[in-house]
Amino acid sequence: MDALQFQETGYEIVPGFLDPGAVQRLRDHAIAELQSLRGPVEYEADVGYPGAPKDRAAAGGNTPRRLLSACSRHDLWRELATSPSLRERLQPLLGEAPLLSQSHHNCVMTKHPGFSSATHWHQDIRYWSFDRPDLVSAWFALTEENTANGALNVVPGSHVMDFEPERFDEHLFLRPELAINSQLIDSAIPVELDPGDLLLFHCRTLHAAGKNQTDRVKLSAVFTYHGLTNAPSANTKSSLYPAIPF
Repeated sequence: MDALQFQETGYEIVPGFLDPGAVQRLRDHAIAELQSLRGPVEYEADVGYPGAPKDRAAAGGNTPRRLLSACSRHDLWRELATSPSLRERLQPLLGEAPLLSQSHHNCVMTKHPGFSSATHWHQDIRYWSFDRPDLVSAWFALTEENTANGALNVVPGSHVMDFEPERFDEHLFLRPELAINSQLIDSAIPVELDPGDLLLFHCRTLHAAGKNQTDRVKLSAVFTYHGLTNAPSANTKSSLYPAIPF
């Protein structure tokens, strides 16, 4: 898929972006970090998603969801997030040199069996503040991703659609009970990935994900990028940490 097709659909799958050896090293390191749980860590009780445990004392509340600040945790993650081959993929999509945001995503994403909440339909840009709503996220599959273990679903072309505010709830999730939204959700497709595959998607692309209903942890690494001239708004979460040029 080329840059023009990305602009039309809002996402791109790059099969086998990482070789098996790289996947194994990253997966082994992620598992080791999950065992030690060195902070910062976001737990299922912290995400506030529908169906998530009420607090960390509740059943499943202390299940890790994200290992945060990945690029500061270990050189393996930073090298992954700033590789020359990734830059070559991102620059045509952003139309200029990419910068890695350390304020958004920048994490190892997990879904554990038993206690993994679903993520309802949303656009990532909902809580981000930049000069332009034009960012791309890179999702590296470190394990198989499918419908059974909570893979992403996306609505092709939704990144260029305009939505009235009332189509979203107070948490900026799409309201599925509305007929117009239900029809849109019916057009969604699952993004099934093999270990080493890369998913690139626009910050306005509608996406959702189900629970992990298997007996194995699902692992992925996720990073977000903006163009050199697309600055985060001052004094917002988007400007909390400096971007990384590469």
